[in-house]
Amino acid sequence: MAATRTRSTMSATDFKSTFDAIVGNIETVVKGKHDVVRLAMAAIICEGHILFEDLPGTGKTVLSRAIAGSIDATTSRIQCTPDMLPGDISGSSIYDQKRGVFEFQPGPVFTNVLLADEINRATPKTQSALLEAMAERRVSADGVTYELPRPFLVLATQNPVEQAGTFPLPEAQLDRFLFKLSMGYMDRASEYEVMFDNSANMSIEDIQSVVTQDVVQQMIAFATTVEVSPEVGYYIVDLVQATREDPAVAAGGSPRASIALLKAARVLAASDGRGHVYPDDVRTILKPVLGHRVIQNPDAILRGDTVDALLERVTNRVKPPLAPRTAA
Repeated sequence: MAATRTRSTMSATDFKSTFDAIVGNIETVVKGKHDVVRLAMAAIICEGHILFEDLPGTGKTVLSRAIAGSIDATTSRIQCTPDMLPGDISGSSIYDQKRGVFEFQPGPVFTNVLLADEINRATPKTQSALLEAMAERRVSADGVTYELPRPFLVLATQNPVEQAGTFPLPEAQLDRFLFKLSMGYMDRASEYEVMFDNSANMSIEDIQSVVTQDVVQQMIAFATTVEVSPEVGYYIVDLVQATREDPAVAAGGSPRASIALLKAARVLAASDGRGHVYPDDVRTILKPVLGHRVIQNPDAILRGDTVDALLERVTNRVKPPLAPRTAA
């Protein structure tokens, strides 16, 4: 049975104040990463997922726990390894000797915020099991379908340096992630603050929720009502199609990329207290949405061309509408 959709009663002003409160609460423990925190919150409201390509120790685990703690949600973490099986993520049926039946034991994927650490160390079969749960938001076992909780956010990580013994995600699976982000190292002042916060105690342990999951469901519902004019809608389509036409491209953004841009732009507009999307909202989230979906051809890679440079060319070539048309 499909999950029941929540009908939102909040306004754009309510959305902005709630969004800012959650971001501010997360930033009490995640220092100096304002843009990443906002995009992570945008992902959970878009009901999308994030792939972090980052070095260890940059705060991804803290971010996942801070998000869950701020919205009164559950969280779990899995460390992906080559010997991990799909059932280690989704769960499996265990024989109950007293009752004489097999009983399904939910795996760590049955949570609101799941951190999948070093996803590229899991085998393709295990990766597929996780990505299927991400896309379908449900797990099937022994002919029975189990719905995953809502909201549901996967933060998957991969180490860009240590590639020995890894299984790179195929392009079709990369396309399942809403954003590809990088935490990166902190600035000097933020690292100093974190160093002393955590020398006394783990500050993440002290984080308190500022909203309930019901409020997050209201935010998810409101974001779908943010107006997108035909001009801005076609601007999104033109940007994605332009990535397919660049001479440096082997494969451009798919229609799923257009949908992702639309969803993320709506949340970005709502987080600014607006009920309609501007072209600037689209340009702001272009790289996080398309950066991992565009594949360059070998000649472009040999020339030293980059995806960032390609997206910059696309942005310059596709002219935005002069003004969005909003409803009267």
